[in-house]
Amino acid sequence: MLEIELTQLVKKVQDLQAESQTIELKAANHGCPTKLYDTLSAFSNQDNGGIIIFGIDEAHSYAVVDVYDVQDLMKHVTEQCNQMHPKVRAVFTTCTIDGNHVVSAEIPAQDVTDRPCFYEGRGRYKGSYVRVGDADEPMTEYGIYSYEAFRRKYEDEIRIVERAEADDLDRDSLLRYELALKSERPHFAQLSESRILELTSVLRNGKPTLAGIMLFATYPQAFFPQLSIIATRIPGTQIGEIGPNEERFIDNARIEGSLDEQLRGAIAFVRKNIRTTTIISPENGERIDTAEYPIEAVRELILNALIHRDYSIHTQGMPIQLQIFDDRMTIINPGGLYGRLTIDQLGTIQPDTRNPVIANALEVLRVTENRYSGIPTVRRLASETGMAAPLFENTRGEFRATLYSPLTRTTPPSAVNHETFNRLNYQTDSHRPSTRRKNRPEERNAAILQFCATPRTRREIADFIGLDSTAYTMRTYVQPLVVSGQLVLGLPGKPQSSKQTYRTAQ
Repeated sequence: MLEIELTQLVKKVQDLQAESQTIELKAANHGCPTKLYDTLSAFSNQDNGGIIIFGIDEAHSYAVVDVYDVQDLMKHVTEQCNQMHPKVRAVFTTCTIDGNHVVSAEIPAQDVTDRPCFYEGRGRYKGSYVRVGDADEPMTEYGIYSYEAFRRKYEDEIRIVERAEADDLDRDSLLRYELALKSERPHFAQLSESRILELTSVLRNGKPTLAGIMLFATYPQAFFPQLSIIATRIPGTQIGEIGPNEERFIDNARIEGSLDEQLRGAIAFVRKNIRTTTIISPENGERIDTAEYPIEAVRELILNALIHRDYSIHTQGMPIQLQIFDDRMTIINPGGLYGRLTIDQLGTIQPDTRNPVIANALEVLRVTENRYSGIPTVRRLASETGMAAPLFENTRGEFRATLYSPLTRTTPPSAVNHETFNRLNYQTDSHRPSTRRKNRPEERNAAILQFCATPRTRREIADFIGLDSTAYTMRTYVQPLVVSGQLVLGLPGKPQSSKQTYRTAQ
């Protein structure tokens, strides 16, 4: 980082009046902070690393204060970096602002194979941290395991299921698999069934593997009750809202069976619970039905979840979740992105595969192409059908894919109101709500109140502000105005109703 870049960064932090996912602030005007280990660990364990800025006092309106001694500060920070495993190699920059010395320490990301980076004095399980917004949180046991699983190439999908026997596998399904293999892959043509099943890791030493159970068992949930899909149709736009008859779910189901059966069951649930638009062709008078979401895109996302979820003992008690709201559909699978793959790389590179046995078997059975084309297909279909771009979110614990309904995107608010809100300079350096800038709250609130002179739904208010999340919109913007009495509910007796509206108090 150049000196001028540090000066600009300090100005930006003062404008935002906040730390962030990649920025930590320390005053350091009376000595070097003695416990930087959690931040050093957290920044090292995220793909973008982070920057610690010394010389900004968060407790005093983010004022620039003179660090106690530039050289001694860098020396003591380096000493703490050397107590991490692997050692952290901080890059220091200094600048002077209004006669006060400011120091930054850029903390680079550790390679995925070297994570988690932890404080040696507390050990791997107590000294590993992750960054959550502007806070450093202890890394979960599963988070630590996920790094070790990649580094050591654990093969959780082919661990033996001790309670199962080969007879628990469906004979017809195995026969179809064997015939498909012999047809497509000549090397298997002369092999016996038992040899084929051992070579493809459906069996190990005559016992079914987890992959074998999930692919071919008559009833896989007899061995893994939670390796299923929990599907729900939720009234409104957030969990907790209720429908007109006080129902929490319009529909809900536990979808079980083999992976192929779960895929078909989930698609059937989606078809049942999404809307269909109908038009009559002006050319030939034929009826044309269009599903709210492209079924091919839905299939790709569900299939991705089934193939790429984590099947380790840490997550085998966690089902995939399929949630359909009024304005979106979200699919959540246990286990974040595997290996070095990042959100930005989705669909652009060939990733490491967490479950190659399952992926290969489903390719043989013609369930998937296994050519890493799923995400590009989803993005293309969303664009072609006029949907908002799909959202992909990743943590070490889960991966979320969200499709947005084209039927609930309301007409943009009036140009005057929209420009008014834009002038509030609402901006962000990341996708995390905790780092969004909320300048001039009086003007911001005035714009919302002006917009709500006509009763507005949660979705309309979120669209006006420019947010996809109605939950965040409600929590951050709307609820404070309701509590202060500036906004009133259209249905005061049903605060969680999906039909709720908000209008400016008279």
